[in-house]
Amino acid sequence: MLRALSTHLFLNHRLHPGLLEFAARSGAEAVEIFAARQHFDYSSREDVSELASWFRSNPLQPFSMHAPLFPDREMGRAGAPAVNVLHPEKSRRIDAMDEIKRALEAAELIPFTNLIMHLGERTDGWSQRTIEYAQTALEHLGAFARPLGVRLLVENLTSEPTTPDHLVTILEMGHLDNIGVCLDLGHAQMTVGIPEAVATLGPRIASVHVHDNNGLKDEHLWPGDGTIHWPATVAAIKALATPPATVLEIHYNLGAETPEVSDRIEKAFALFA
Repeated sequence: MLRALSTHLFLNHRLHPGLLEFAARSGAEAVEIFAARQHFDYSSREDVSELASWFRSNPLQPFSMHAPLFPDREMGRAGAPAVNVLHPEKSRRIDAMDEIKRALEAAELIPFTNLIMHLGERTDGWSQRTIEYAQTALEHLGAFARPLGVRLLVENLTSEPTTPDHLVTILEMGHLDNIGVCLDLGHAQMTVGIPEAVATLGPRIASVHVHDNNGLKDEHLWPGDGTIHWPATVAAIKALATPPATVLEIHYNLGAETPEVSDRIEKAFALFA
């Protein structure tokens, strides 16, 4: 399985080649770039070109990009609305898709091949209208991403529309066979449980977000610092017919560019060796 590190770990810092080099030294074969403007400004040609130049000269792969959650540099703390493709207001849904397309355009220079997408926010409900909004967004963004060589992967969250069962319903009803799933282990732990999530999503799983929690909050802890049963989890992931990428997605308040963090990254990757 491909060993990837999400740059979410460095969300409080501008993403620069030095952080990518740190990821590579810590055992990562690839990265998932977290598209947050204060971290990686996907709208800046200069910032995109800087990373693209580095990737061309180094073996670390840009496996995926996490779609933006907010359109500003404050992660919504200053009042900017979330990027929500399920919002009841059509103008908000259009704005959300436009913001995601801005991030996707970075694939013209940085050859990532997967975009991780959130469908809505924590409080969104499940309805026929939700299904229609989700399918419209995935069809529209999928058509935009395809010429760029990017596949959409929807992520299970902790909301009603993004349970494993409901994600499968959205994809099957929309005949969206070209869209895969990013299985988030922490979110599965908080909702239906990891074994059920793996069984439900099965062959659609192309990527796995690896982090831990204690079952109540989305803490993004290092594996082993929460209550996930890792031997059973690793066995379930390894039993999938097509090995997914394992993407370590640790909370940015818990990380820093230090030897201790590098050791923890290597130990986390070793779980799936």
